[in-house]
Amino acid sequence: MKMSVREARAQFAAALTAVENGERVTITRNGKAVAELGPPPKKGGLDWEKLRAASKKSGLDKYTPEELWPPEFDDPAFSRAVLGLDDDWEPYRP
Repeated sequence: MKMSVREARAQFAAALTAVENGERVTITRNGKAVAELGPPPKKGGLDWEKLRAASKKSGLDKYTPEELWPPEFDDPAFSRAVLGLDDDWEPYRP
């Protein structure tokens, strides 16, 4: 949506409603864009509260990290055994 400065002053509530609905509003002066209204940027990263709630709901909060990720998972020999890789295995090299 585009609005002149005059329209933006007169219809600021309408511009905010458009922004709330996900639209960007460009404000122009003499036909040139001088400002843009838009929704605030979404916060990035993890929502830790949501993660804790999901862990509790699924019962994962009852376990320690060591119980969920046993030490042998960090051993390369364990990974090779699980994947069925022999000692003489070599990666493909073109």
